[in-house]
Amino acid sequence: MVAQSDSIDKIDTKVKEKPTYIEQIWKGRKERWNRSRILLTIISLLAIGLSVFHVYTAGFGTLSSWQQRSVHVLWAIMLIFLIFPFRKGKKFGVIDVLIILVAISTAGYMLFDAEGIQSRQGNINSMDATFGTIFIALVLEATRRTNGILMAAIGVFFLAYILFGQYFPGALAHPGIRYEKMIDHMFSGTLGIFSEPIYVSSTVLILFVIFGSFLMRSGGGQFFTDFAFGLLGNKTGGPALSAVGSSALVGTITGNGAANAAITGAFTIPLMKKLGYSKRFSAAVEAVASQGGQIMPPIMGASVFIMAETLGIPYIKLALYALIPAVIYFFIAGMVVYFHAKRLKMAGIPKEQLPSVGGVLLRQGYLFLPIVIIIGLMVYGFSPMKAGFYAILAAIVLSWVRKATRMKFLDILAALESGARNALTVIAACATAGIIVGAVSLTGLGITFSRFVIDLAGGSLLLLLVFIAIASIIMGMGMPTVSAYVILAVLGAPALIQLGVNEVAAHMFVFYFGVLSGLTPPVAITAYTTAGIAGSDPFKTALYAMKVGLGGFFVPFIFAYNPVLLMQGGDTTEIAIAIGSAFLSCIFFAGALEDYFLGRLNSLKRILMFASAILLVMPGIIGDVIGLLLAITLIVWQKINTPAIEESNQKIG
Repeated sequence: MVAQSDSIDKIDTKVKEKPTYIEQIWKGRKERWNRSRILLTIISLLAIGLSVFHVYTAGFGTLSSWQQRSVHVLWAIMLIFLIFPFRKGKKFGVIDVLIILVAISTAGYMLFDAEGIQSRQGNINSMDATFGTIFIALVLEATRRTNGILMAAIGVFFLAYILFGQYFPGALAHPGIRYEKMIDHMFSGTLGIFSEPIYVSSTVLILFVIFGSFLMRSGGGQFFTDFAFGLLGNKTGGPALSAVGSSALVGTITGNGAANAAITGAFTIPLMKKLGYSKRFSAAVEAVASQGGQIMPPIMGASVFIMAETLGIPYIKLALYALIPAVIYFFIAGMVVYFHAKRLKMAGIPKEQLPSVGGVLLRQGYLFLPIVIIIGLMVYGFSPMKAGFYAILAAIVLSWVRKATRMKFLDILAALESGARNALTVIAACATAGIIVGAVSLTGLGITFSRFVIDLAGGSLLLLLVFIAIASIIMGMGMPTVSAYVILAVLGAPALIQLGVNEVAAHMFVFYFGVLSGLTPPVAITAYTTAGIAGSDPFKTALYAMKVGLGGFFVPFIFAYNPVLLMQGGDTTEIAIAIGSAFLSCIFFAGALEDYFLGRLNSLKRILMFASAILLVMPGIIGDVIGLLLAITLIVWQKINTPAIEESNQKIG
């Protein structure tokens, strides 16, 4: 099959975003006001206000810790109840109004008596217990509306575990905690709902989501997409390679696999289909690339901010540690695409139909500067909050360089609104994750669970890694990566560390599998999103996405055994050898997966290629040497035999 790329006059790489509520209101400003428009206006103003609050506190100082976090959660809850109805697909109704009135009364109590609530920590009164109970219920309902019933049910389960621990089996049992003590722990201080996940969400995370919204509005997403297509579009498998590249770059802005897929997949998938790729392959490639945007520095996904706080490592340093595995992930995906195209004889896109790389850099290259500013400021010692604050200002100012990217006042309001709305799902997830963190700290579940899974694995690190990987994928089904990471960070990572896994590698391990759960059925949300765009079968697309991204499932095992790839230990020579071996392994792994390397392969060669790929990433020089010798043997063997195989295939055809 050869792509008929000459049938396309011009490649359309335009990044399209849905109009925000403020833009819809402004567009219909001459229309008569009705209940729907009033509701949209309230939502828009609240969303803009939430973003303004966080941008202001980032630049000029936050409130006291508990107040900053409570305002953040309460404001988000109000927006969630206005945007997401009680029943999915239904209109805003009476139940929503009643819940909002309850939320307003709870917010009034929490904000006007903030100092009193904190001063009574450890000895709460009946009003604290009442409003604390209501607040927990509001958090769980907001989570149900945004993240689905599974995440909310997990929150309820951990609350039940606190109260009824004596009824749990074996080592998981504990004496049980009094109801008032549970409410006090979850509500009055910063050890429950307002613990680390919400601390990160209320300071750094939402600011970077707002920054991503400004960067997209100023044309940053368009720049990344045009750059990727100009650089890779004319190569073998160009359209699919460009999808991988553009999704990796745009994904660093959005930090959300499904959102990234909806933005870039809207044009990459139809383009791949038009050039001869199957619906399933087009959707799978976009899903793998979009989901991987969460692991690509410098911005990455929400979980990494929480990880940095948990490990006590500066975020920019953690992003540096994550760089090599992220590049390996996308390199494997790219090689799978390349070998797939070679096997099917798929052509690239003619250069004249693509954006010019030089032209793109000249016209739009300045749009990358806000990200450079973030990196530079954090390296220089600025906090992520301050770096994000100045980067938002820089994105606005730099957009004025050219008329085509210039942000008007309406664009700024739209960016503020979309930034807040994009953060709602993660804020709700972080609040419920706080319930889980609180339950673990209150009951000592972390230590108990670590002992349990280590005993279950019989002290075997490989078995433990497999168990934690499966648990991470299951936890990630139907919930954001941040939720899956927080649960496994307090339950799974300590067990890995106990068996000798490097601390950074242990947390990265559970993070990676939380990300990859977006590709694994039955709840492969990112794969299902791209399947909807491509018109392919969702379940089959998810399975194929697992094949395309299979290398990504092995990357965490590689750095768990060999943390040198995370720049943990080892000198420059060891790191260079590990990187070289890993990239060579990627090529052989992708070739074996796609049944192509310098020509078609037979079964024996595919098995030997898989063996070579595994040996090359095993710790120690012996594995590297054997893997390299096997690789050289395969290359020579394939060079000698390929012409005869190709001739035989032609005769059969």
